[in-house]
Amino acid sequence: MERMQQVVGRARAAFNSGRCRSLEFRMQQLKALERMVQEKEEEILAAIKADLHKSGPNAYSHEILGVLGELALAMDKLPSWAAPQPVKRNLLTMRDEAYICPEPLGVVLIIGAWNYPFVLVMQPLIGAIAAGNAVVVKPSEISENTAQLVADLLPQYLDRELYPVVTGGVPETTALLTQRFDHILYTGNSTVGKIVMAAAAKHLTPVTLELGGKSPCYIDKDCDLAVACRRITWGKYMNCGQTCIAPDYILCEPSIQSEVVENIKATLQEFYGEEVKSSPDYERIINKHHFKRIVGLLEGQKIAYGGEADEASCFIAPTILTDVSPESKVMEEEIFGPVLPILTVRSVDEAIEFINRREKPLALYVFSNNKKLIKRVISETSSGGVTGNDVIMHFFLSTLPFGGVGNSGMGAYHGKHSFETFSHRRACLIKDLKMEGTNKLRYPPGSQKKVDWAKFFLLKRTNKGRIGVVILALLGIVAAVVIKMVYY
Repeated sequence: MERMQQVVGRARAAFNSGRCRSLEFRMQQLKALERMVQEKEEEILAAIKADLHKSGPNAYSHEILGVLGELALAMDKLPSWAAPQPVKRNLLTMRDEAYICPEPLGVVLIIGAWNYPFVLVMQPLIGAIAAGNAVVVKPSEISENTAQLVADLLPQYLDRELYPVVTGGVPETTALLTQRFDHILYTGNSTVGKIVMAAAAKHLTPVTLELGGKSPCYIDKDCDLAVACRRITWGKYMNCGQTCIAPDYILCEPSIQSEVVENIKATLQEFYGEEVKSSPDYERIINKHHFKRIVGLLEGQKIAYGGEADEASCFIAPTILTDVSPESKVMEEEIFGPVLPILTVRSVDEAIEFINRREKPLALYVFSNNKKLIKRVISETSSGGVTGNDVIMHFFLSTLPFGGVGNSGMGAYHGKHSFETFSHRRACLIKDLKMEGTNKLRYPPGSQKKVDWAKFFLLKRTNKGRIGVVILALLGIVAAVVIKMVYY
């Protein structure tokens, strides 16, 4: 507890010194972070491989590429993101300066996840630094190699007081959560998310919770099944199914279920070959605890493909389940592994009804040649994000916010959305001490005439464009002169 007080206390003192407020300093730290990723690429890839059995190309594309892209965007756009944003004014404020000023929140806590242990720490860190905050970084102890590497590398490149790293497990995280932060971003499951939110509530600390849930994937029969199943297979089995926005289960009509299975089987052989276990592109389950949990979900299920498992190496083969009951164990929790249940529905109406009976998912996927059907599913359901005719790809578009809704989380980040998450949008209005006559409207004593003038000032609407602005300015001047004549 005392150690956490010291870490957070030093970070707050460093923030209060004001040195992280200037754009020059923020840019310097972002460039240093970029240099770290570039110079230590091999060490980062090695740590990820040790944790998840991930090949170099996969680790680079899944983890490093996104971080470098986020850094490039933040450094390019930071001056415009951080600039004061003028807002529209009314007749009463025509002569005043009105704008929104983004300012840092203070000391931020980022709690990372183990499934993508580098990118899920670095991407929010980039946004928090860009916004001018001090940041306490807590990588997941489950991906221990990457966690230790982050703890070793960050102090070599970033300001040690402003951006400390805390390693350890549940006791350390629990101790951290007793401290007061100005924002907490947590990536993980909803059970821990509730603990984080309860701890934050004691200090009225806002939170961003990136959770998960069972992300559905509806396949319409009017669809190119070969293409759809290839894209679904990629998204489901990448990282051995340990992706928070992986398609958790498929909904389709009974008439196409067998064809879906055959297309996924063919794609699996195309991607990983006949011997999946020896494929360099197929990862492993993170540890034995999660291995046993996933294997337990297969009990009593009809396995249409796969099902092989090896506890010693935490290997579970890509698995497809058919004729799955909605009440089965595999449909009760997020699978977070290489197991894909297929449930049959009679129509898109039934699919929508099925999705809406369950908690709001982090992602939702729809495959169809009919764009109207895709738009209908979007309009009649709710989820953190949606991709039509593909999976996961909305995550990679930085102009889209990434986040959940309901049980799948709250708040969002990525690109400018990260900057906004870690900023306070401060409302600023600067007036002068002239034209005091117009203020008689708000001073006692009250009268109906004052109310009428106030309605004119506040409710008057004019056409847009330059002519409208000129008319508005003239009206303001005339009204001010009239009020001065009447009340003085």
